[in-house]
Amino acid sequence: MAAAATSVWRRGAMLYRSAVHLQHTVRRVSKSSDRGWFDSLFVHKVDARKDAHSNLLSKKETSNLYKIQFHNVKPECLEAYNSLEAEVQNRLHQDPDYPCEVVGSWNTWYGEQDQAVHLWRYKGGFPALTECLEKLNKNQEYLAFRRERAKMLISRRNQLLLEFSFWNEPLPRQGPNIYEMRTYHLKPGTMIEWGNHWARAIKYRQDNSEAVGGFFSQIGDLYVVHHLWAYESLQSREETRNSAWLKEGWDVNVYYTVPLIRSMESRIMIPTKNSPLQ
Repeated sequence: MAAAATSVWRRGAMLYRSAVHLQHTVRRVSKSSDRGWFDSLFVHKVDARKDAHSNLLSKKETSNLYKIQFHNVKPECLEAYNSLEAEVQNRLHQDPDYPCEVVGSWNTWYGEQDQAVHLWRYKGGFPALTECLEKLNKNQEYLAFRRERAKMLISRRNQLLLEFSFWNEPLPRQGPNIYEMRTYHLKPGTMIEWGNHWARAIKYRQDNSEAVGGFFSQIGDLYVVHHLWAYESLQSREETRNSAWLKEGWDVNVYYTVPLIRSMESRIMIPTKNSPLQ
């Protein structure tokens, strides 16, 4: 009887020690997990990039560099400004010594008012840009034009851009069209992710030939993307954009790209008379 009682007591003691050991083990694991979770708030492992996003996302078959200009014009001077700008653009187009061309020129219709937007292409990249600027700075007629134009402006700014490899080449087109420039200011470090999503998403926006060109900034405001679209009218724009939501996969692109954006802006623009994009 005594031996049986002793055996029961020993088994109970062993179970108690096992339970205590298990409890301590759980506490250690829990504390370790808590530390891992806490540390993860401050330590984020990122795979090293092997190249600049400009090399990974831009067209390899061309060495084109783009410049976009935003000119805020005095309201009473807009008509005179457009005439003067068209004259200078035509001269540069006709002179083969200048390795630049106007892709498109517009006046903002909805968005910032009394604004002119110009998109230039430099065939040959940064060397072509440098060559062009050096020649223009020695061109007395051009310097006189700049002085006259300055009298008409409130402010101006520009950016140097590269074009996304998966977007259409911006080529001259017949009108009449209205153009929308959608500008996205991205969170730093998200350009590759943006490009990966849009490389798949652009196929959803090709049915009506509305995609004109897609660009990302190199100099000026950084992590900025410009998407340029053409529509027959504002009604056509609404119908075209709504139809994209009916295609399986477009909603996924929107879902994953919206968190990458810090801010965004839309301009509706009317091409000037001499713009290659009408």
